[in-house]
Amino acid sequence: MTMIPVQWRLAGASSSVAPPSAPGGQGFGGLPASRRLVANSCAADGVAVIGIQGQPEREAARRAIREAIMAELAALSGLPPQRIVLHTPEGQVPYALLDTASGQQRAWVAISHDGALSLAAISLQAPVGIDVTLVMDIPDWEPVARDYLGPEVTAALAALPAPGRAEAFARAWSEREARLKYLGRELIEWSADGDAELAGCRCLPLALPEGYAGVLALPPGTS
Repeated sequence: MTMIPVQWRLAGASSSVAPPSAPGGQGFGGLPASRRLVANSCAADGVAVIGIQGQPEREAARRAIREAIMAELAALSGLPPQRIVLHTPEGQVPYALLDTASGQQRAWVAISHDGALSLAAISLQAPVGIDVTLVMDIPDWEPVARDYLGPEVTAALAALPAPGRAEAFARAWSEREARLKYLGRELIEWSADGDAELAGCRCLPLALPEGYAGVLALPPGTS
């Protein structure tokens, strides 16, 4: 499956500054809007995926990714920052309102932090979800998987050799989180009914630096 590239930003850099390329992605600086969007055969068109590296302190990471989102929205819309309002209410789905010539336009936003990475997905068309998970050995992975990932995923993880299980767990966890964010839900325990609802979106893996797993969740469509 195609890995979705992340466009990496330097913390605090304006949209006119082109940061250097980073592992797992590429810098984007002054790229035109049409080239700042994910566009591939998996129909992820219209979604910008951006990231910040090297900000392990959570509050600094939050400020940095918000600044990057604002810069990206300005580049995508052609609007000055003062005509864009980013809303990130605690415990609720983030979104932005663009003051366009034809009235206010909503932009869907999803944000995720883990380790030293912060990611955001931005769509001017439809809901979107994103998640990044640090790959690590979790001693009690099995009960956690049973509670949150369900019996099928737990069985699949149990069948893997131990060296590859941590990455597979991180990928499965990231997919669940991305699906929940797409629906605007908080983390909840697995259920058959909930799993059926989460299946209503498509998930694509992100190209990230080694040691991380990430997933982008998009509206259903043909691949």
